[in-house]
Amino acid sequence: MKKIFLIAIFVLLASCSGPSKTLTKLPSDAVILAFGDSLTYGTGASAGHDYPHILAGLTARKVINEGVPGEISSAGLKRLPALLDEYQPDLLILIHGGNDMLRHIPNEHTADNLGKMIAEASDRHIQVVMLGVPKFNLLSLSSADFYQALAESRHVIVDLNTLPDILSDNRLKADIIHPNDAGYELMANNIFNLLKRAGAL
Repeated sequence: MKKIFLIAIFVLLASCSGPSKTLTKLPSDAVILAFGDSLTYGTGASAGHDYPHILAGLTARKVINEGVPGEISSAGLKRLPALLDEYQPDLLILIHGGNDMLRHIPNEHTADNLGKMIAEASDRHIQVVMLGVPKFNLLSLSSADFYQALAESRHVIVDLNTLPDILSDNRLKADIIHPNDAGYELMANNIFNLLKRAGAL
């Protein structure tokens, strides 16, 4: 009986270990656009240790860092379309919304802006992966609820755990809201593994 129980637990964990949605395999000359705010730019990291730079080495693909520190989602929505047209990426990695929460911008406004960013990419047949950004509170860190809802409504893959896990560990962060070199390395590795599980690599 105990053996059957353990097997059942293993199967359940295995079924939860990968994304439920899949991505089209990225060609060797694929372009990945990393878009967001300071978490994409690499605030808190030393030179060459931002996550897009590390991810480029892991994937052997071109990864363009288009992170702007301090940017709110409404500004990101205005900035994104021209970049999608300029770079014509095969994949958009979207990490945005943290500054909205810090400025107490209503979540529905942030979710609407992120949804429109995803639509801009989808209209151009660009695949999207999104990372949830934690909403800070005194008890625990977890991605704001709207990221999961947005991923489901827009049918995109979302990682809800990486940033909360990193920013919950003092060994992995440069300050309260930014990873350090080790944190960005873990961030890049988690994204890399997510892309592999989803079939992009």
